[in-house]
Amino acid sequence: MTSSATPSLPADMRAFIEALPKTELHLHIEGTLEPELLFALAQRNKVDLPYASVEALRAAYAFTDLQSFLDLYYAGANVLRTEQDFYDMTMAYIDRARADNVRHAEIFFDPQTHTERGIAIDVVFAGIARALRAAREQHGFSSSMIMSFLRHLSEEDAFVTLDAALPLREQYADLWNGIGLDSSERGNPPEKFARVFARCKELGFHLVAHAGEEGPPEYVLSALDVLKVERIDHGVRSEEDPALMQRLIDEKMPLTVCPLSNLKLCVVDDMAEHNIARMLRAGLAVTVNSDDPAYFGGYMNANYLAIAASLALTRAELLQLARNGVNASFLPAADKARLMQEVEEFGAAH
Repeated sequence: MTSSATPSLPADMRAFIEALPKTELHLHIEGTLEPELLFALAQRNKVDLPYASVEALRAAYAFTDLQSFLDLYYAGANVLRTEQDFYDMTMAYIDRARADNVRHAEIFFDPQTHTERGIAIDVVFAGIARALRAAREQHGFSSSMIMSFLRHLSEEDAFVTLDAALPLREQYADLWNGIGLDSSERGNPPEKFARVFARCKELGFHLVAHAGEEGPPEYVLSALDVLKVERIDHGVRSEEDPALMQRLIDEKMPLTVCPLSNLKLCVVDDMAEHNIARMLRAGLAVTVNSDDPAYFGGYMNANYLAIAASLALTRAELLQLARNGVNASFLPAADKARLMQEVEEFGAAH
């Protein structure tokens, strides 16, 4: 589906979406690496790229499935070498998020993508955290960090990563509060990581996992029952199992849905087919997120605009999506209440 086929929105609806206070809960920081910055970092670090120009790289963003994206994603991450690189990437995301009226972001990062290239884990933490702390101090931008394990690697490798990160926990206690699971779903069920997630739960981390994007509804059940997660990342295939859908409603289990990602990775063929509106109207705690926005064609506003246009969402429904984002966040109760008040005041004024 081409963008020209997307229904247009009235100007007042567009303005409403752009000004809506938002919470982003499913964002891979390595997936915010825009081609321009990727090329600049490659030059700075003398890394050869298999693309002649920014335009040639962007043209490669024609993915057929999750794996074809991941191959390019891991190649792009190769330009990240120093603390400054991670800082620059994170700050570039924050600038775009703030422009989209994102008030709070819970950011996934993948240490294994970098440690297996010989980059020390403390370099990864330091660069990302320095940017998040600067944004908090300078702009009041709220954020936290969710360290994610790569599911195509072994559970043993996840334990090695956890052991390497734990000595940093106190130093980054103001930011690092979560553990996630991402990368290739097919053939890598959640239960593969049962022991390491049990350990992370003992350690008091918030737990989330990607499930039900390309993987079946059974993976969502495994994430809930075996990994004991507090949020499901993606979860769109839950709709194939009515009993699971009812359970998600009953338990108010948040789903961090990424509409433009689903379109770009062919999870849906047309945004008009996306099930986020059906799930919202059924009473599920669905949220809107941008996933890997540099690769998938849009940050938060673009995702909201796309679903509003293609699925005829009302202002009340868009406000509910924003509320769901606040409710599903891992913010302390007082901060959550403040952010919810902002959303409610915006709704009352519009």
